[in-house]
Amino acid sequence: MMASSASFNAFVAIESNTQIADPPAAIKKDSINRHPAPDIHKLDQLSIGNRYNGPSEPPTPTGVQTPITPNELEMTRPMSAVNEQPVEVMQTLTNPPMNRWRLLSACMMCFGNGLNDSAPGALIPYMEKDYSIGYAVVSLIFVTNAIGFISAAPSTQPLLARLGRAKTLLLAELLMMAGHLMLVCTPPFPVVVLSFFFTGLGQAVNLALNNVFCANLANHSIPLGLFHGSYGIGGTVSPLIATALVSTGGRWSSFYFISIGIAVINLCMAYWAYRHFEKDNSTQASLLVRTLSGRRTSRWTLLKQALKNKTTILGSLFIFAYQGAEVSISGWVISFLIVYRHGDPSRVGYVTAGFWAGITIGRFVLTHPAHKIGEKMAVIGLIVGATLFQLLVWFVPNVVGEGVAVSIVGLLLGPIYPCSTAVYSRLVSKDIQMSSLAIVSALGSSGGAVAPFFTGLLAQQAGTWVLHPICVGLFGGMVVLWGCLPRMGKRKE
Repeated sequence: MMASSASFNAFVAIESNTQIADPPAAIKKDSINRHPAPDIHKLDQLSIGNRYNGPSEPPTPTGVQTPITPNELEMTRPMSAVNEQPVEVMQTLTNPPMNRWRLLSACMMCFGNGLNDSAPGALIPYMEKDYSIGYAVVSLIFVTNAIGFISAAPSTQPLLARLGRAKTLLLAELLMMAGHLMLVCTPPFPVVVLSFFFTGLGQAVNLALNNVFCANLANHSIPLGLFHGSYGIGGTVSPLIATALVSTGGRWSSFYFISIGIAVINLCMAYWAYRHFEKDNSTQASLLVRTLSGRRTSRWTLLKQALKNKTTILGSLFIFAYQGAEVSISGWVISFLIVYRHGDPSRVGYVTAGFWAGITIGRFVLTHPAHKIGEKMAVIGLIVGATLFQLLVWFVPNVVGEGVAVSIVGLLLGPIYPCSTAVYSRLVSKDIQMSSLAIVSALGSSGGAVAPFFTGLLAQQAGTWVLHPICVGLFGGMVVLWGCLPRMGKRKE
């Protein structure tokens, strides 16, 4: 008891900043405490000033334990690490539990995006007939869709900061619903062109936010594969439904009643699932608007930093080429098969469904193995394989064989988007991640509008065979851009 009392008094003396005249003269050992009380050298080490500047006296002899205070437990890292390296605990699909529903909501929104993107491929021949227009004019729908995507790049982050995630996603679905409402009325063609601006804008916003959500979950390859795989499911069923509808005498515009129904479901589900997102994710949300030194940074400054970031620039160009090839194949391969292979429109319309089915299977089945192999090398192999099968579609004059080859092209393209998103999320710092991925999604996905538009312009002059050299060129550009990405390493927060 005497030893315990002496040790306790020594600590009380430290906290009250009183001087200790002499160390304890003697320490009585017993079965409970076998260590001597701290001497003058150890007390000097425990003082606040010398804890970081070093002891003023020679170190304590080996074998004497130093009591650890609660403050010392918190200061096991250097002060610079505490100030500049905030600890982030990654969320999982089960923590918080609502993340399961959030992923389901994200997948449903991506399903709606796929439904919207793949429908024009099957509907364009009927739109051309209904409005008596050619390839170049009907391609204007891709232009306004691209403008919508580009408009989302600078607006997504401010909308998120002002409205929160739930209301921002609600707004995105309302924009898509507005575009679909225009289409179901079978309006004059200029209104059809305008409607694709609203669908592009809404789609780009929900895509950017959901990409960031999935990329920041633990073991992100699985949620990203599910998320982008849902896009493939929408892309698969859309041309099946559209072709069945128009081939039985229905108007092409009737298809968009289905899109409205999906948008209503997504609108309700997104608001319910994400209504407490900021509360559950307050640590990550604060990091989005703080620099590493802890100083406040404006959203526009973060946007400028993201725009200057090498990964953002290369990623935007890569996804631009990827989406350009993907949507060009989906939008124009049917017209190619009708004109150059003399296919029946009611039959070859299902080739687009095969293409999107390939994308879906690729994203569900190949994304995780690609992550295990390493996304950097896997993506190169996938692009090379897709290029070879695209050449088969170009040069083998057989409708059945080309239909199979188109499906394999989709299978190989499928994992590329989720794999590239995972890589970009690790190459950019946390403070600009939302802005960076929003730019990649918006500007990159605009390639899905620009490339099909120019394909239509060239097809008007030379024929729809130009689809194939355009796609091969885009695949080559993807290889170059992917090779220029920075080396993979530990992300600096």
